[in-house]
Amino acid sequence: MTDRSISQAEAEAAVRTLIQWAGDDPTREGLLDTPARVARSYRELFAGYDECPRSYLERTFEEVAGYDELVVLRDIRFVSFCEHHMLPVVGKAHVGYLPTNRVVGISKLARVVKGFGRRLQIQEKMTAEIAQAIQEVLEPQGVGVVIEAEHSCMTLRGVAVPGASLSTSCLLGVVRDDPRTREEFLRLARGG
Repeated sequence: MTDRSISQAEAEAAVRTLIQWAGDDPTREGLLDTPARVARSYRELFAGYDECPRSYLERTFEEVAGYDELVVLRDIRFVSFCEHHMLPVVGKAHVGYLPTNRVVGISKLARVVKGFGRRLQIQEKMTAEIAQAIQEVLEPQGVGVVIEAEHSCMTLRGVAVPGASLSTSCLLGVVRDDPRTREEFLRLARGG
């Protein structure tokens, strides 16, 4: 999935350069191991490039005893990174779908959120990617995704407004087109 042509040593050298550019000495005791730590943490924080989140949805269950109501998993906590400043985006996703004849294990929905989250991006794209993956793989009657997140690029720098959060949604199929289903999903996503 990812081009790993950049070596660990090259990544560490880049971190040393940034430390020096910021005004510190990358050879001082407290910073000696920082380049290696940062490179390792980036490997973990951007692990979404090494996986295909859609693959988590491929194992489904058809024994649903005729269940034909919304399935909603709320408060899926995630950490992503703003592609403009490479600063954390921390939030929670609410994901739901109206199954046709099969469901997926709920932990798989959380894995899809985490897989798309561990990449550089904007929240709007992440919201749409999660919804489209569920729609394309599970082929439900409809999908709803709502994401609420705080963007460090706005809360820590620039306009510096701590506590502000961004809400995005992507509604597909009957979750978008049927007013009653739409309202039910949004109510459940809010916890009502």
